[in-house]
Amino acid sequence: MLEAYCRLFETLTPDRLEEFRALCTDDVRFADPFNDIAGIERFIALYRHMYKAVSEPRFLVLDRVLSPQAGYVRWQFTAVARGRSVVIDGMSEIRFDTTTGRVREHIDHWDAAGQLYERLPVVGSLIRWLRRLFAARI
Repeated sequence: MLEAYCRLFETLTPDRLEEFRALCTDDVRFADPFNDIAGIERFIALYRHMYKAVSEPRFLVLDRVLSPQAGYVRWQFTAVARGRSVVIDGMSEIRFDTTTGRVREHIDHWDAAGQLYERLPVVGSLIRWLRRLFAARI
């Protein structure tokens, strides 16, 4: 299931979003630094929103590991937002339903402050200042 799930993300288009229904449970949970939602309808709506918010979104799976409890995927997301290139590196923790084998939970872990907020004009300077303040001086 992890391979099929990764393959769908790597080849995702707006026309393929409905394919998540075959891979995820009806009550699938998705969480990232901005969202924490449950349900396949909201999960698909989240990706529909992505296609409206940015152009040329693409997921590249860099590595994957399957354990008895979950799958772990290292990825890179690229897109163009308001004419600017966006690159986000992250990891996903994918948990499966023990009965059906389908995805029941998808938790994305990535550094929103360093990879996104820090690039914003006003907020970015505050984030950079905080990084300098808390950085170890070795």
